Amino acid sequence: MHLFLRNMSFFGFGQTAEIDIVLNDAETRKKVEHKTEDGKKDKYFLFYDGETVSGKVNVTLKTPGKRLEHYGIKIEFVGQIELYYDRGNHHEFVSLVKDLARPGELSQSQTFDFEFTHVEKPYESYTGQNVKLRYFLRATISRRLNDISKEMDIVVQTLCTYPEINSSIKMEVGIEDCLHIEFEYNKSKYHLRDVIVGKIYFLLVRIKIKHMEIDIIKRETTGTGPSVYHENDTIAKYEIMDGAPVRGESIPIRLFLAGYEMTPTMRDINKKFSVRYYLNLVLIDEEERRYFKQQEITLWRKGDIVRRSMSQQATIAAQRYEGSNPEPTSAQAKEETD
Repeated sequence: MHLFLRNMSFFGFGQTAEIDIVLNDAETRKKVEHKTEDGKKDKYFLFYDGETVSGKVNVTLKTPGKRLEHYGIKIEFVGQIELYYDRGNHHEFVSLVKDLARPGELSQSQTFDFEFTHVEKPYESYTGQNVKLRYFLRATISRRLNDISKEMDIVVQTLCTYPEINSSIKMEVGIEDCLHIEFEYNKSKYHLRDVIVGKIYFLLVRIKIKHMEIDIIKRETTGTGPSVYHENDTIAKYEIMDGAPVRGESIPIRLFLAGYEMTPTMRDINKKFSVRYYLNLVLIDEEERRYFKQQEITLWRKGDIVRRSMSQQATIAAQRYEGSNPEPTSAQAKEETD
């Protein structure tokens, strides 16, 4: 057994060095939670598009005094998409390489500096039902038989500015001579900590409705052509009423998004996948028949410039919806233009 292990090390199968990747601003850079493929959450360093990624690669020899021969040392910055039904076939949309050392040998542990300047990170990190979009650093010591490598994942978030056009949503649900409902939402584009404000009007009610709710549906679409997969996930359920409405009644809606786990809307990311969100109005009558009406909404992420309380957000959204638009404070104006 000892001879076998010695032979493994002789032929290069034993790991003779360890690699560690350390960011230059590791002590000050913000970390965020991000879902892993197994559904758990880990914390990762947060980056935005255009930010520089720099740090050090530490190579530590396991046996001091023993030389390590190599065919070069490099570090890569990679952005890639992996479709779970096509495992092993990674689609890279960002691939940058820095050579840290030319072929030779290391006689002692060594540290190498690296910098990827103003790196383009066009998409948000995402882990879904059938697809994963990730960014990572990978340091590699190239060797004759087995490379030594280490990966370090980071999380990228995409920030948007306030939409220039954000029209309200008006829809109708109707069953001839039985039911006529109009519902209206204050806008069609919401940031991830926004408040959905709306009203439902019962114009004609001749069937007995016993339950009514609004759901937020997340739809993940992967693949193209005949190999398209759709995954629907109900993110939130908001009960509007439990009992029968009467003609002429109106019910206000106020749904806070901050409490739910959502991403910005993603459309045709690298021609591989999309993530869209829908408001789904559900009515159930006393005979357990279900009526649906669905409308897509756009979600976007904005920077945490100024934090408002939920009640402030709701009040401002309601004022806009009702038509009154008070002059914003300087803090509010700054937030809405960021």
